[in-house]
Amino acid sequence: MTDASQATTRIRPGLLAFLGGVGTVTGSKFMIETDHVRTLVDCGLFQGAADLRRLNWRRFPVDASAVHAVVLTHAHLDHCGYLPRLVRQGFHGDVFCSPHTARLAEIVLRDSARLQVEQADHCNRYGHSKHRPAEPLYDEMDVDHTMRLVRTVEPGTETEIARDTRLTLHHAGHILGSTWALLTLEDGHTLASSGDLGRPAHPLLRPPEPFTGADVLLLESTYGNRHHDSDSSRAVFRDALNRTFARGGTVVIPAFAVDRTEVVLHELARLRTAGELPRAVPAYVDSPMALAALRVYEEALAARSPEIRPEVLEAGASVLDPAPFSAARSVEESMAIQDVTGPAVIVSASGMATGGRILRHLARLLPGSQNTVVIVGFAAAGTRARDLVDGARTLKMLGGYVPVRAEVVNVPGLSAHADAGELLSWLRDAPAPNATYLVHGEPESAEALRTRIDRSLGWTAMVPRSGERVLVR
Repeated sequence: MTDASQATTRIRPGLLAFLGGVGTVTGSKFMIETDHVRTLVDCGLFQGAADLRRLNWRRFPVDASAVHAVVLTHAHLDHCGYLPRLVRQGFHGDVFCSPHTARLAEIVLRDSARLQVEQADHCNRYGHSKHRPAEPLYDEMDVDHTMRLVRTVEPGTETEIARDTRLTLHHAGHILGSTWALLTLEDGHTLASSGDLGRPAHPLLRPPEPFTGADVLLLESTYGNRHHDSDSSRAVFRDALNRTFARGGTVVIPAFAVDRTEVVLHELARLRTAGELPRAVPAYVDSPMALAALRVYEEALAARSPEIRPEVLEAGASVLDPAPFSAARSVEESMAIQDVTGPAVIVSASGMATGGRILRHLARLLPGSQNTVVIVGFAAAGTRARDLVDGARTLKMLGGYVPVRAEVVNVPGLSAHADAGELLSWLRDAPAPNATYLVHGEPESAEALRTRIDRSLGWTAMVPRSGERVLVR
């Protein structure tokens, strides 16, 4: 064979496109295109400010039917929530994820579809949309079609997901089922995506499995400019609750339905067992999705999942049961909580207060100075949770403005995202990638992490632009 003919058959390097999760903590989508395969790593929904949410309505930048496979790192909406929309546009390939991610993603996607339909119906009823008629981004039938495409992959097992493209998942310790992904492409080059990386101090899950190297790394930077102090955060959380109870108020906690609710319940149980919270104060979980996810966590405990910390396995289901603990599954049970006065804890979704049952609790409790709102997860720009953290004196919700007189307490140390130091520790023992791209972070945190990686590790790290394309080599 001549040199010329060899050149014509040489496999080209993969091309990586940043389609979401750049300059923001939502909408994560990363496309890797090789000679024969298009693979999408994560397929998340944009959330937060209106200009971000509008991006969900743009047509996918390539023919969805030409995407061969999707890899989901975990089941949070900003990583899986666009998938039914992709299916509606013609995607019919395989979706690869861990078994627990498959179960949790179905819960999350069905809830999202329900909310999409309810929002469209509301807009049509009251004329809030410029579209006639307003339509949902997707519906439950799209979710049915999506779930038929899901293929589960056990972490630690290499799987061929498309022609000469192999995938290995590793536990990421962020939520149950979360993984970081390693792809080996047609030409032999490797790409790793951290997904959302968990914390060594997660109270329920084992720490992330260490990064072992790749030619190209996609690294989340949610808290790239922050340090979490878990002990002081727990003290802040405890003191906020006791301070509120002493003045006869109610604590409302907007919490992500998957993992944050479990962590909040675990912390309430721990504080009550230690005698640091009064047992007589009732706790309510008002989120059908959170309660469904809680069952998955309870079953993982019962099955002694290797993701769960050994000490949690030994303690059993009691770690998630801060008795007395009441579950509001039906609309009637949720409405009954509206009559609760005096000391109580209400945990409800969504975590960023962008929708769901939490809005009615906030509308009722924010005007009362005896009450407290505790923010326990990341609050993205443009969300009501972020507005509260930033000191907003009014919030727009449910068709009007609500005054904010309640105390607002931010407890970022209870987050499930690794902070800057923990991200560096995850990288430190691995060989340097040829390129590290900092994604899934707001600009300030991504740039701060880039500087730390450069100074501490001497690695080449970049903050990509939305829509940018680079070679994997």
